[in-house]
Amino acid sequence: MSDANFPPPGDQPGRYRLRPVRESDLDALAQLTQARAIGISSLPAQRQGLRESVEHSLASFASADDASGEETYLFVLEDRGRDDGQGGAPLIGTAGIAAAAGFNDRFYSYRNEFIVQASPALGARNRIHTLHLCHDLTGVTLLTGFHIDAAYAGTLAPQLLSRGRLAYIARFPERFSDRIAAENPGLADDSGRCPFWDAVGRRFFDVDYPTAEQLSGGRSPKGYLAELMPQSPIYVPLLPEAAQWALGQLHPVGELPFRILLDEGLDGDSYLNLFDGGPTAEGRVALLKTVQRLRRLRLDARARAAVSGPWHLVCSGEGSVFAATLLPWPLAAAAPGVEPQTLLAELLGWQPGQVLMGAHLDVDVEGSTAATVGAVSAPARGGNA
Repeated sequence: MSDANFPPPGDQPGRYRLRPVRESDLDALAQLTQARAIGISSLPAQRQGLRESVEHSLASFASADDASGEETYLFVLEDRGRDDGQGGAPLIGTAGIAAAAGFNDRFYSYRNEFIVQASPALGARNRIHTLHLCHDLTGVTLLTGFHIDAAYAGTLAPQLLSRGRLAYIARFPERFSDRIAAENPGLADDSGRCPFWDAVGRRFFDVDYPTAEQLSGGRSPKGYLAELMPQSPIYVPLLPEAAQWALGQLHPVGELPFRILLDEGLDGDSYLNLFDGGPTAEGRVALLKTVQRLRRLRLDARARAAVSGPWHLVCSGEGSVFAATLLPWPLAAAAPGVEPQTLLAELLGWQPGQVLMGAHLDVDVEGSTAATVGAVSAPARGGNA
């Protein structure tokens, strides 16, 4: 999807839109999986696997409110400032949610702990870092991927892609856990060598790291592999130096999504990925920045603001018609002849009387600003189709 001849221009209000995946997105998703991208992709490389992921997501968005926990939700991000050659907006990213980690199995991680050993007779005291195999995160809501065209790394698009799904969780809490987690990739080189896996996992399951990751796929990973791992605490000082250094370290492709999650208030220090030792961020949904800031917005057609306000993540709709975008709020005069109500209808499918939610966005991105932004432009293409 990325085009070296196309540097994305600055962020304009309403340029990016996050929405649930559709069956018609299959071809674009297949292209996106092959594109130069950043983040963590949980999408299958094979078309049939992609189709199954899309179908599962469609069923999840259409399911009743009393969710079972097996639902997975796949979102796509559009750039409405470009044309995909077929009169639509190209897909530039995907992100997902699994309602419950380890839905029908245990979800394993390593928990960081420190034990203190002391000998009064010798006057010695040691504080030792240990790793404990655990399934503390079983049942929490899991963020399952973050995959975006690398050309958009310096724009506001990644912010909408990551935080927009948090807004969906906040809008429909009955579908999710009150805790949330996200695994982030640890250190591994292009040949598949992973210091932590080679020092720990491979000692008990004799396959290389890429094979282990492939075997564990899905959102209930690692169950049968974890049964082969040491149940006793692992004393970190006994690991090779390279493995010790790799603990909690991020692969470069995971730095952007991880930084956004930390800004939301997630803790990245307590748990580690079972295979590569990368950090697993976790926290309480109610304490996330976007969730705490999300409030109902009111659009008064009789009292339009003279000047646009700061960036807000604005969302509307339920189920498969949920949509989110980035807009200044309050809305000032839109493009000539385009009323705010019309703009919201085109971007989000919003109609007067429907719920409109928003959360203040205070990030500062190169080429964008968290301060007051200018007048709203009409989107490059209309409708919520």
